Amino acid sequence: MTSTTSKAAPPAPPAQRHPALRRLKALPPWSLLVAGTLAGGLAAGTYGALTPPAYSATAYVIAVPTATSDPQTALGFAQAYGRVATQPAVLGDAQVRAGVPVRTLRESVRSATSPDAPMLAVTATSARAGLAADMANAVARSLTRHANDAKRATHVELLPFSRAVRPTEPSSASPALTGLVGASAGGLLGGLALLVRPRRAAAEGVRPATVPGPAPAADAQGQL
Repeated sequence: MTSTTSKAAPPAPPAQRHPALRRLKALPPWSLLVAGTLAGGLAAGTYGALTPPAYSATAYVIAVPTATSDPQTALGFAQAYGRVATQPAVLGDAQVRAGVPVRTLRESVRSATSPDAPMLAVTATSARAGLAADMANAVARSLTRHANDAKRATHVELLPFSRAVRPTEPSSASPALTGLVGASAGGLLGGLALLVRPRRAAAEGVRPATVPGPAPAADAQGQL
């Protein structure tokens, strides 16, 4: 009886990698950190340089109780006036003095109140410093007029406390600061990629074990 077995096929040669991919994998691991920092700083710095600076101006008004009211009531109405400062009725009266439409006022004006003092802050932001002050003063004036129209019922009077002045410096971040923040974010992403890269390299470096084929059996002859 004669038994023969075929030899296993030799393993296929590894696929040739693209030269660019080989050069990329040959870079040191810390290059991801450097590339992320440079890319983030360049992108954020460019954005900061192309974005026009923004200026903010703030006007303050204060709620004062009348003779028939008390400070706690004035504090409560100051909170209420803070919520209605950007309503269409107030902005509609302010648009003429500010010289901008209601839509611009709605997008540019914000109000803030204090939980401890009956004071209200009206802040306007614009690419022009003078316009920011004009919008803040116009909204504060309109809010004061609307509030005082109802002071006989509320027993609280709203008075101007401080007018908004033309800002001399922008409130937005400078291109240098924006670039620094972008570089920090890019470096963080590069560091995360650096932590992930060794695991992927190790996974790619593991090749399946080659099982050797069976050795050819020797011909044997025997007599039964």
